[in-house]
Amino acid sequence: MQRRLALALGAAILSGALGACSTTAPGPAAQAEMKKVVFQVSEADPKNWNLALNNLRNVQQAIGKDKVMTELVVYGPGIAMLKAESKVEPRVTQALTDGVRVVACENTMHAQKLTKADMIPGIGYVPGGVVELMERQREGWAYIRP
Repeated sequence: MQRRLALALGAAILSGALGACSTTAPGPAAQAEMKKVVFQVSEADPKNWNLALNNLRNVQQAIGKDKVMTELVVYGPGIAMLKAESKVEPRVTQALTDGVRVVACENTMHAQKLTKADMIPGIGYVPGGVVELMERQREGWAYIRP
């Protein structure tokens, strides 16, 4: 009798332990993984800027703003387009409103003697644009250069 009780108790403990370790398929929320895309703009050509901003908007519309993280990294000659009153300021401001993270390379700003006061309000800053792109790619972000 004691042996049967011990076996039954052992089976119950083992069953509970195995049940606690079992894996189940992730639910819909876990399956809907956040997408991440980083765009590079390093030219001061308004056509290139509009292409990048259109692409960013299209990505958000296709995937859903709440399902994609978008970032625009700007360095080199492209930094001029992040200055207040640039030709693309209204589009950049709209992108910021839409949740795009727009960041300027501080190395480029320093080389061009620009300060944060010269720039479009609301943008972010990174020490180095190329390094930011490298980090984002290492983190699994898709990289786009229109």
